[in-house]
Amino acid sequence: MEHLDLSARARVAGTVDLPGSKSISNRTLLLAALCQGETLVKGLLASDDTQRMLEALATLGVRWEQVGDGRDFRIMGCGGDFPVKDASLFLGNAGTAFRPLTAALALADGSYHLHGVPRMHERPIGDLVDALRQAGARIEYLGNQGYPPLQIHPGTITGERVAVKGNVSSQFLTGLLMALPLAGRDITIEVVGELISKPYIEITLNLLKRFGITVERRGVNGNDWAEFFIPGGQTYHSPGEIFVEGDASSASYFLAAGAIAATADAPVVVTGVGRQSIQGDVRFAEALEAMGAVIERGDNWICASRPASGKLKAIDMDFNHIPDAAMTIAVAALFAEGTTTLRNIESWRVKETDRITAMATELRKVGATVEEGRDYLVVTPPAQLTPDAAIATYDDHRIAMCFSLVALAAPVRILDPGCTAKTFPTYFDELARITRR
Repeated sequence: MEHLDLSARARVAGTVDLPGSKSISNRTLLLAALCQGETLVKGLLASDDTQRMLEALATLGVRWEQVGDGRDFRIMGCGGDFPVKDASLFLGNAGTAFRPLTAALALADGSYHLHGVPRMHERPIGDLVDALRQAGARIEYLGNQGYPPLQIHPGTITGERVAVKGNVSSQFLTGLLMALPLAGRDITIEVVGELISKPYIEITLNLLKRFGITVERRGVNGNDWAEFFIPGGQTYHSPGEIFVEGDASSASYFLAAGAIAATADAPVVVTGVGRQSIQGDVRFAEALEAMGAVIERGDNWICASRPASGKLKAIDMDFNHIPDAAMTIAVAALFAEGTTTLRNIESWRVKETDRITAMATELRKVGATVEEGRDYLVVTPPAQLTPDAAIATYDDHRIAMCFSLVALAAPVRILDPGCTAKTFPTYFDELARITRR
């Protein structure tokens, strides 16, 4: 298997210009496709996930072209009606493409086969399908019940109210919010149970507003996230031009590196996210602050360096709001004094891999004592990290990037480093550029 050996590097310093946000990129591509007219999307993330979305849109008859420096794309929208009514779409392991496209195509009055890699067929989608069926969609499972692959048949949306579980994946609610304005009628979405990853829903609502769609969030019994009302008669309108801000989840690795090994006079700075960001994962910096890191913020940048004491401290924190970025805290815990507890992270189990079990397994390889629970992880660092551990990455980009931070104390081998192409193809080049012996 391909691998990358990272030698031990004791210091980091420098500035990293972040690639575009995956969550914003794929949402923006689909919303631009649903508009009438053209949208110039600037700063799009170049990754496997966005490539799957672009390929799917082309298959559906949506025209697009790459312009400028290669990160800008002009999307010629279809006005909410995909020209191709019979298609098979391969979406890899891109949840940010698979879930919203399932919802949008369920309202497209066509026949569509949606499938992906084997892991995508193990990631649940039943709650989204159930909600769409309540609205009148016709969707068939082609394998295991509740999981892809799917066959979507032409159907008529007749429902006025749908319910979706909120505790598995926020992408289900995102898909409904993006698709149901196409129904042309008043529809209320009820969220059953706790809604996880609320900041990702805030991204969706923010982008819907940019594309001319109004959604009313309604509280019920003190729960401000209980219902979402979508007035009928709305159509998507292009903002003309929209910029994709830097990926806040990707920022977490460099900010954590700064918190572990950068000095105040030579910190790590990430650009592309800051106080103006619409992404919830910028709050990752708050977790680093709780660990004692020195954090500074601007409108479009965040800066991190290690504590004056030189050592991070352990924390006990609920990470339901930033599950992806929280993975980086699990590795940062290796450099903290005491035992770190990450709570309310059950959604890790239905991501690119079962991330709770995978993280626990790989953390133990570098010497950590780890307790794994249904929705939590407890990490106690060793006195000294085990050198030359071979870290399995499970075809999961975030595991590869997280464990690269081990090299700030001990040499480490990352297996299948190319999996970072899902969101950050040049990650290891950027990391090498800011590390020092």
